Amino acid sequence: MKKKILVLTGGGDCPGLNAVIRAIVKSAHNDGSYEVFGSIEAFNGIIADPVEIVKLTPQKVGGIHVKGGTIIKTTNKGNPLKFPFKNKNGLITYKDISKDLVKKIQKLNFDAVVNIGGDGSQAISYELYKKGLNIIGVPKTIDNDLSATDVTFGFSTAVQIATDAFDKLVTTASSHNRVMILEVMGRDAGWIALHTAIAGGAEICLIPEIKFNIQSLVKTINKRYKKGRGFVNIVIAEGAKIDEKVVGRNEKGDHNIKLGGIGNVLRRQLEEAGCQADVRVAVLGHIQRGGTPVAYDRILATAFGARAFELIKKGKYGRMVTLSNNTVSDTSLKKAISDYNYVNKRHYLIKTAKQIGISFGQ
Repeated sequence: MKKKILVLTGGGDCPGLNAVIRAIVKSAHNDGSYEVFGSIEAFNGIIADPVEIVKLTPQKVGGIHVKGGTIIKTTNKGNPLKFPFKNKNGLITYKDISKDLVKKIQKLNFDAVVNIGGDGSQAISYELYKKGLNIIGVPKTIDNDLSATDVTFGFSTAVQIATDAFDKLVTTASSHNRVMILEVMGRDAGWIALHTAIAGGAEICLIPEIKFNIQSLVKTINKRYKKGRGFVNIVIAEGAKIDEKVVGRNEKGDHNIKLGGIGNVLRRQLEEAGCQADVRVAVLGHIQRGGTPVAYDRILATAFGARAFELIKKGKYGRMVTLSNNTVSDTSLKKAISDYNYVNKRHYLIKTAKQIGISFGQ
């Protein structure tokens, strides 16, 4: 009788998810001792009654590595440690159902679980591991904010998409003598913005890790104009702070802060501070999450999936797959979630950006 692996994808969607799923399924099939199942919408598929799981065969995953998104769906609203329930009055309450979830997975005779997700998903993985679940984590996030791995799959694709968009804004900024602001994702880390600014040749890059001053920005912009002619391109991360605050909102009953809108706030503040140039904003948003993953992300995701299966074969649970010094390895889930991967102000790309004249608004 073959052993059973449960695979799930949690949090935001990300280019490369399908490549991980495919690698796990193909590895298991070639080994011959395992069969793989997918839980629909992260742990929600197991929590559901009846359960929503699908058998993943080599035929089912054929060719999916080139597709964006995830064939087994995903959600950021199914945290078993704080699972949402509606009471009789229609209000949302939260309950820890993790112990029952672990028992249910074990009762369904799954020998191992692979949780593909970002920092929030791996924090869940760690808690479930402590409750006795045989679980492996695979790091996924376009934000590149997991410090235990040199890079996460999905990040390179997001940067490529943002850079392509930025390239187009450069020409329209030049044609109209405008200041163009591109707002990109990244949550509390400025990696996407920093890479896009350097790749695209931005004049200004604003990230969460570095405080900026509106008056300083206006001076930088004005220096680029002579007799009303000139242009400036700005990349700003969605988590950058204005007056020490992050622009975002919480919907009722939702624990996930929705960032976005800082580009338009910046435009208004620049105009109020006396910026004479015409300022326009482009919010890239979820376009960064969609579409075909670039080759690097397909390769990295495939390597991560293969490594996850290796860890299952060896019985090394409570681990997360990593890329370290150009080698696919693994670390403990506890260590994986211990530090958020902020952009260090001494990072070589910060130095590089400053050397080529990119301003961080200081």
